[in-house]
Amino acid sequence: MIDLSVDMQQYDCPFIDTTTDHDVAFAAAHWEFHPVAEELECRMVVEGADRGALDNGLHALQEHDHMHEIDLLAKRDDVAHLKTVMGQTDAMETIRRNDGYITGPFYIEDGSEMWHVGFDDEGRADGTLSELEKANEFDVVERDSVTLPSMNDIVQNAGAAMTLIGGCRDLSDVERTTLETAANEGYFESPRETTLGDLADEFGVSKPAVSKNLRRGQQKMVERVVDALSELDD
Repeated sequence: MIDLSVDMQQYDCPFIDTTTDHDVAFAAAHWEFHPVAEELECRMVVEGADRGALDNGLHALQEHDHMHEIDLLAKRDDVAHLKTVMGQTDAMETIRRNDGYITGPFYIEDGSEMWHVGFDDEGRADGTLSELEKANEFDVVERDSVTLPSMNDIVQNAGAAMTLIGGCRDLSDVERTTLETAANEGYFESPRETTLGDLADEFGVSKPAVSKNLRRGQQKMVERVVDALSELDD
């Protein structure tokens, strides 16, 4: 299996057009293609820079010629959950015609869309990329050859991976920023490349405050890692 991560700029995608004109971003975790109608149905999460940007983006998406249907499932502040139905784009048709398939979520922001697509062999992948160049602009961000043992490992350990992702989501913004900064600046290295005092100065808080945020973030992540390890053992 050839797994591609592609930064795609389609000219007939309503989501890309909307993020070009409005300060919103879309993420799709679930999708289904209806071959007879040639329509793509998605459950989307859309986030705006603020509530006004979200409202303007939703209105623009609703009015787009290529968008067939939008149902607002939930909305709170600057985030909404949508069910959308859109027509097949040129890139979708090209990938499907070459037996390509989606391997991960879509993410659309600032006029481009990150796709994760798979092909069963190198020839299909290369031929599809050549065809896509005729009507689309894109960059292949990552290309991996996934072996059968690797695929089996990914499927069997999906639960452990989701446990770790859940731990990341449990972090508060302050805890996440503190952990990321500490790791990036070498706080966890031996010997340490930065000190607690340096981090306190960077965040403009006391050393006890930084220490507390680090401990809380570490505790949450370690608990999830232990849970994930038990799932791997199972």
